Amino acid sequence: MTRKKPWNRINLPVYSISSKFDTTYNMNICTYTSAVSMQPKQLLVAIYNDTKTLEIVENSPKFVLQLLAAEQYRMVDLLGKKSGKNIDKISRLEKRELIAHWNGFKILKDALALTELKVENTMQAGDHKLFLCSVVDYKNLNEGKALTLDDLREHRLIRI
Repeated sequence: MTRKKPWNRINLPVYSISSKFDTTYNMNICTYTSAVSMQPKQLLVAIYNDTKTLEIVENSPKFVLQLLAAEQYRMVDLLGKKSGKNIDKISRLEKRELIAHWNGFKILKDALALTELKVENTMQAGDHKLFLCSVVDYKNLNEGKALTLDDLREHRLIRI
């Protein structure tokens, strides 16, 4: 019998949020997402409290959800374990030539897919803030297997 809690048994996809406000850009890791409506197409996205991404999204209610490829697991150290309040993640990614542009956002050129979202409503939920978002645009970029929580566990990047 598994010792995992029920909510940790599901192998969720790993995304990165690309956010921008004026000339400030940031990216982070996001796994708490879910489609919640087919018509109109809407997603629920949870953003961790006290983060640079949360500050930006609260000031500019559009962002891009990037579905990461399995090969991008190394991105978790920079995008998920370091704060955009302390380092410029985008500059580091640009130096490594990992950034492209789409719909005015800086995106990871090796991501599998992009979904531009517009915030419709918010709600505080414990250590995250929930954003109900409508899909503005989307694009499939690359073929491949999506990065998942099981991949992060396998590479010992998370414990759950």
